[in-house]
Amino acid sequence: MHEELPTEHEDRLIRYLHRIIRVAVRFLAILMSLVIVWGAIYVLVVLYERLSFPPVWILDSRDILDIFGSFLVVLIAVEIFVNIRLYLGTNIIPMQLVVATALMAMARKIIVLDPEKVSPMYVFGFGVVIFALGITYWVVSKSSNERDPDDE
Repeated sequence: MHEELPTEHEDRLIRYLHRIIRVAVRFLAILMSLVIVWGAIYVLVVLYERLSFPPVWILDSRDILDIFGSFLVVLIAVEIFVNIRLYLGTNIIPMQLVVATALMAMARKIIVLDPEKVSPMYVFGFGVVIFALGITYWVVSKSSNERDPDDE
C-alpha cells in the first residue's frame, strides 16, 4: 500500500485518518464501478434512441458523434477506475496511465466539439494542452522504459 498513507504510524490520529482515506478511496472505486455500469446502459439507450426514430436505422454525423462521446465517457471512467485500483493496490502512482487518461479525456472533448460554437482561441488552447500532454506522455513513457528495460 501507499507509503503516504501507512497503516503503522506513531500518531493514533494520523493512523485513523489514513484508514478513513483508504475507506473513502474504496468507496470511490465502488461508485466508479456504478458509474461505468450506468454509463454503459446510457450508451445503449442513446444508441437505441438514435436508431429507433425516423429515419429508422440511419445515423447522421451528429448521432455518430454523440454515440462516440458516450462511448469515450465510459472508457474514461474505466481508466479512472484502473487508476483508483492501482492506487489502492500498489505503492506506485501510474503516471503514464494518468496522462493517458487525460489525453483520452481531451480527445473526447475534441471529437464532440461543435466548431460553430467555439472560438479559435478555445481550439488553440485545446491544441496547446494536448501538445503538452503528448510531450508529458512521451517523457514519462521514455523514462519508464529506461528504468525497466524488460517492459519493451
